[in-house]
Amino acid sequence: MVASIRVSAEVKRGRNKLATTVVLGHAVKHIYNSSLQHSLLPVIGVALGLSGAQFGALSTSMRVTSGVTTMAAGYLGDRFANRSGLMLAISLAILGISFFLLGSATNFWYLFTVMLLVGIGPSLYHPPAIAALSRKFPDRRGFAISLHGTGGSIGNLIGPVLVGGLLAGTFLILMTWQNVLKLSLIPALIFAVMIYGLMRNIPTVEEGTNSFGDYFSGLLGLLRKRTMIMLVILTALRSMGQSAIQTFLPLYLLKDLGYTPFVVGLYVAGAQAAGIGAQPLMGYLSDRYGRKIVLVPAVTALGILYVALRFADPGYQLIVVILAMGSFQYSLHSIFIASAMDVAQGESQSTVVSLIYGAGFFGVFSPVLAGIIIDATVTQNAFLYGGVVVLISAVILAMIKLPKTANQLAESKSSGG
Repeated sequence: MVASIRVSAEVKRGRNKLATTVVLGHAVKHIYNSSLQHSLLPVIGVALGLSGAQFGALSTSMRVTSGVTTMAAGYLGDRFANRSGLMLAISLAILGISFFLLGSATNFWYLFTVMLLVGIGPSLYHPPAIAALSRKFPDRRGFAISLHGTGGSIGNLIGPVLVGGLLAGTFLILMTWQNVLKLSLIPALIFAVMIYGLMRNIPTVEEGTNSFGDYFSGLLGLLRKRTMIMLVILTALRSMGQSAIQTFLPLYLLKDLGYTPFVVGLYVAGAQAAGIGAQPLMGYLSDRYGRKIVLVPAVTALGILYVALRFADPGYQLIVVILAMGSFQYSLHSIFIASAMDVAQGESQSTVVSLIYGAGFFGVFSPVLAGIIIDATVTQNAFLYGGVVVLISAVILAMIKLPKTANQLAESKSSGG
């Protein structure tokens, strides 16, 4: 018999509505993120004749402000835990505004500057959203956070196909990349208002920290935990490898293989489709059997698949590798977050999220390094670089001990262990 922890009626109230709203908002956010990274930026890069290093620098500029904003969002999410809906609405609104400004880009330095703003909007979303889920689903934390990730995969599935189709005139509307970006402001504002309205009446579990001093004390407490530090380091390594792949795989398909933006969108969407079902399954398994037993083989597989991109022939080999890759990328991130929350034992939830997302800051220069490698050799070597970095993180992960999940602890107590 499987034991589970008891959850009070107050905690359960409104949590299904919360999960639905957060997943919806995350899907919208990733429609924007994925369409920019996988469809629009490669087209802009080719149109403006950017070098590999310049193209990588655009991703780096976004990641710099993303890392800083994520840490700030961690404080705001814990300080104003009862204002999560407002923070999510502001996140989507900023995202729409930054897209509108990108629509006027004519040179590299303008792009670089606006990409700094692009990094702010999405980074405001994750800490309050995931923390709210963690508080409402202490018994199914991995599953709930994976559902959040599934929303991202759905958005990543829709975004490249939708925008690639608009750019190619597939949907009978021939648009330039400038117009697509400028018109993106309207749906972003509509969904911002919708998300705020849906979350207004959902009861919160806690009111938040009392001051910045309390927040800082909680942060220091987290950083004193060795396992938390290791999870941050592992996330940073995985982010380095993944950012190189995400930045240059679409450019490789568009520029080196000569695929159209719509076909590139189909490739990326196929990877996300593979991840939609994998995420909640891996989240459930990690809740039931432990985080590490899921993480180690999955991180290893992802690193091997990144390396395989370097050697896969265009056609069915490349398709199989990309689809298999999609089963792990976002699933892993969700389970790393759940692992960190297990370490924190329910304390400073938004801050925990900001630490794991903020760990990606250490990989901000990875796309630039990958771009330099590409300029000196060939595009495919960026995939080899990304795969090796992820495999290093898998080796380190295998050597650390992660805490038991809440359900594992409950089962241990029920069996007298």
